[in-house]
Amino acid sequence: MKKIALFGSTGSIGTATLDVVRQYPDRFSVEVLCVNTGIDLLRKQIAEFRPKVAVVRDPAKAKELRGDNIYGLTVLEGDEGLNEAARTADYDIFTGAMVGFAGLQPTIEAIKRGKRIALANKETLVVAGELVKDLCLKYHAELLPVDSEHSAIFQCLIGENIQEVEKLILTASGGPFLNLSADELASVTVAQALNHPTWKMGSKITIDSASMMNKGLEVIEAHWLFNFPKEKIEVVIHPQSVIHSMVEFVDGSIKAQLSTPDMKIPIQLALTYPERLPAKYVTTHLPSIRNLTFFEPDYQKFRCLKLAFDVLDTGGTTSCILNASNEVAVARFLNGEIGFQQIPEIISRSLDSIQNTSRPDLETLIYCDQTTRSYAASLV
Repeated sequence: MKKIALFGSTGSIGTATLDVVRQYPDRFSVEVLCVNTGIDLLRKQIAEFRPKVAVVRDPAKAKELRGDNIYGLTVLEGDEGLNEAARTADYDIFTGAMVGFAGLQPTIEAIKRGKRIALANKETLVVAGELVKDLCLKYHAELLPVDSEHSAIFQCLIGENIQEVEKLILTASGGPFLNLSADELASVTVAQALNHPTWKMGSKITIDSASMMNKGLEVIEAHWLFNFPKEKIEVVIHPQSVIHSMVEFVDGSIKAQLSTPDMKIPIQLALTYPERLPAKYVTTHLPSIRNLTFFEPDYQKFRCLKLAFDVLDTGGTTSCILNASNEVAVARFLNGEIGFQQIPEIISRSLDSIQNTSRPDLETLIYCDQTTRSYAASLV
């Protein structure tokens, strides 16, 4: 029986993780559930899974949950509550499914305890990849990817000699704007950007997919997860989202991981590895797929993807600046304050204006994140 701490239990990854737990009640229990504000769904999850700890980032919502007087449940609040739960709760697997910078510090607390980290929070490696990898080595923590693309690469590399790998190939659906021109992107609406053709995700990740920043963040993640330079990481557009990523070897062979698009597959593997358990909720019928197509991404149209590759050249806190300014820009777009094409403009201006620091520690990253957010929010 493995005990799970689920940080981000009401989002798409969190609810899919609980679907996996439901399939294997004899293998997993849920000890910690964490949310931002969504306590209505959290209440239902608490009633079903009976965790020992619940964390609500919103203090008012945490107070409301405490008023339920649920027997045996400790309710914590705020970012410090997240850190305390990661630092002190009884669990074996930390599932990082929170969106945004807030997921970084709890993940580091879990790493310091030598836990298995089932990582879906992109910002952890994007912002602090070097620091996180160093801490994993120091504390013998196991880092397993939950993102379908990185899980696919992880699976393709099992049993292979890394020296014989030519490149990693990340696939991207292309999002809802694959067939629009750069000029047409200037007038797209929030509703159009949220209409992803394949995946059902939260609003922030969906906008990132539309701008292809999501894939840019995954490039940075892949760099840190697998220790490959950007010259050996490639992105291809694959609208069907059946091949989740590939590895090309020096002899020209390519290994790919294929399946019906369903996040429960990589989630389950991250929880059960090195075992593969039967999955009753997913089937892949190849004849019904019929076509698999691939295209080169347009880096001029999708500037966010190009910016992500660029920060790998500079290093230091530039990836932190990229992430923080993107989070602010996406929030402003969702609020109707800016147009879609202003997202990469805000990111670019932030990268040009905020000072870079090489080999940052956690305190430096927190300061850089706060400074960047303030600057990006001030741009007109």
